[in-house]
Amino acid sequence: MISYNGIKADFSLEGKVAIITGGAAGIGLATAEFFAQKGVRLLIADLSPEAEVVAKKLGPENIGVRGNVCDKSYRKHVMEAAIRAFGGADILVNSAGIVALEKAEILSEDYWEKTIAINLTASFMMAQSFGTQLIESKRPGCIVNMASQAGVIALDRHAAYCASKGGVIAMTKTLALEWGKYGIRVNAVSPTVVLTELGHKAWDGPVGEAFKKEIPAERFAEPEEIAAIIGFLCSDAAAMITGHNLLVDGGYTIK
Repeated sequence: MISYNGIKADFSLEGKVAIITGGAAGIGLATAEFFAQKGVRLLIADLSPEAEVVAKKLGPENIGVRGNVCDKSYRKHVMEAAIRAFGGADILVNSAGIVALEKAEILSEDYWEKTIAINLTASFMMAQSFGTQLIESKRPGCIVNMASQAGVIALDRHAAYCASKGGVIAMTKTLALEWGKYGIRVNAVSPTVVLTELGHKAWDGPVGEAFKKEIPAERFAEPEEIAAIIGFLCSDAAAMITGHNLLVDGGYTIK
């Protein structure tokens, strides 16, 4: 059961422990920075060799664990590291992901499988490992899965990405349904284009400017905006929100 613990006006996360996959860059890094400001201790799980460096920059207690989320032994190692360092974790943010921009008729099977493996399968398996730890320890918790507006609508040249993110949204709802009785909330966040380093590389220029004209807000999202929304979803202020896919798209999908 998800209990009501009152609402703190600052959406406090003080004393929580969070595992963030893909936490060394992009939305994952912005989320780690936001959480650190809120007093959250962090485990940064990332393929980058900078995982430990990023973690320590955000606080001396934080740890970084480098590896591939598609690797079963790595996922086990992440959970074991969280238990050793912090006695477990309260929050999981599945932020690791990739995108392939290719016409459907020439999209390779290898890249299709890689996209599904990282964006969907690894997110589920991380959630399964995390959720199992919470259930066994009788500890409530929160999972936020990074989805996308591409999981809700069709986007040109995004066949694999749309499929993977649509799967993330469906998986999120199913986990919320099954795990609500254990006090585990599971939600997804679905942004439009986010101006991370990769976002700038992909969308700066005429194509991006044309895309922004189709968004009622007439702009793309900043990483810090997504991080703040993830923070809200992990706070007690969102205690009655589970199984939800929160679109952060400036109104793009309302048309």
